[in-house]
Amino acid sequence: MLPREVRDASNDPPPDNHLDNASPGDARLARSGYGTDRKSEMATTDTPRMVVGVPRENRAGETRVALSPTALPQLTKAGFDVVIESGAGDLAGYPDSAFTDRGARIGSRDEVFAADVLVQVNVMDADPASGDLSRLRAGQVVVGSVAPFARPELVKAIAGTGATLFALELVPRTTRAQSMDILSSQAAVAGYKAVLLAADNLPKMFPLLTTAAGTIAPAKVFIIGAGVAGLAAIATARRMGALVEAYDVRPAAREEVESLGARFVELPLETGQEEGSGGYAKQLSEETIKKQQELMAKTVAASDVVITTAQVQGSTAPVIVTTEMVKGMAPGSVIVDLAAEQGGNCEPTVAGETVDVDGVSVMGVVNLPGTIPVHSSQLFGKNVANFLGLMVVDGRLDTDVDDDVIKESVVAKGGDVANNRVREALGLEKLPEPEPPAPEPEPAADDAPAAEEAAK
Repeated sequence: MLPREVRDASNDPPPDNHLDNASPGDARLARSGYGTDRKSEMATTDTPRMVVGVPRENRAGETRVALSPTALPQLTKAGFDVVIESGAGDLAGYPDSAFTDRGARIGSRDEVFAADVLVQVNVMDADPASGDLSRLRAGQVVVGSVAPFARPELVKAIAGTGATLFALELVPRTTRAQSMDILSSQAAVAGYKAVLLAADNLPKMFPLLTTAAGTIAPAKVFIIGAGVAGLAAIATARRMGALVEAYDVRPAAREEVESLGARFVELPLETGQEEGSGGYAKQLSEETIKKQQELMAKTVAASDVVITTAQVQGSTAPVIVTTEMVKGMAPGSVIVDLAAEQGGNCEPTVAGETVDVDGVSVMGVVNLPGTIPVHSSQLFGKNVANFLGLMVVDGRLDTDVDDDVIKESVVAKGGDVANNRVREALGLEKLPEPEPPAPEPEPAADDAPAAEEAAK
């Protein structure tokens, strides 16, 4: 069963012990960005309040808003005033009145861009030539989804304005940072919606049905990748009555898959340690992927629905399901490729289109969180509020705060590109790595008795 936070993201966070009796799969989902609040001290009355601006999203097909009304009280307590561009929440189901009722002010686009902090679902609408770049200024903070490795020119353009840019995709996947992880929170929404799309397009029902006219066998669903999106898909398909199988290159995912009622598909394949820094999967070798395809072909052919979720940070998605494997499926079967925007896990996938391959529908879905904008905006906004809370010190925003989450997510600062992977993509010289902290000096011999006494 999906966690309470997914079912009703508007509720207050559950108590700290709410996962004590949860299955591993449910626990992983519950930790995918829906953590406890990170509260900061309120600004003093004589300190000017910081201003957060939320512009309307103009990228084609985008319906989300970077902050929902439910995130505003947390920001207010931290010392922020919030100004929302008029109409910014309309497509997400949040009229201007929903924001003003929570203390926000409605303003023009110019007023929003004059804020100290600008938050967007898609920074500069993912356009390195955006006209909004001229509105940015030195010292301003910009926070949101950037896709810095896919769009290094966007990072360079923002760096040129002198603004400080934080890419929330680079928030490390650590326990402490889970409440700020937009990839996980939005992936949970995408995994859920992928199953609904598959069920809607499959010419069969999902559950077992016994009637006077006979028995209908349940649909067979195969989930490739047991990250947050995969686990959400497993839980949803199981609730709809399907027989669910799942596979992941990480053997540790088996317990999570089985805890949600699915069968873990074992392949006699040596993948090694397939989890990179920050909890992201690493790219498999071509030889390993080819062997994986051969071993997986039988399971794919026997499935009515295949949902692929495998992505590698900063790389093209691996092709796991070949055209020949698709042709081996029964006509009417459905493949939903959640990696379509990164090239796709299925060879015939075309982003934004449904391709017919011998009667099998291959759906190259894009921006599924945007199809459920109410809850995806709530989750995104909570991630943003928690992230901003890390930088509030004595009622002021400190972008130099000594925090790994902040340090790893900054990609532009001081008029320059601050991330070495982005610099490499742009052909820029690598920045020197920061010096590790110096070890604390050992107490002098004469101080030893005093140190021992203090320790007591």
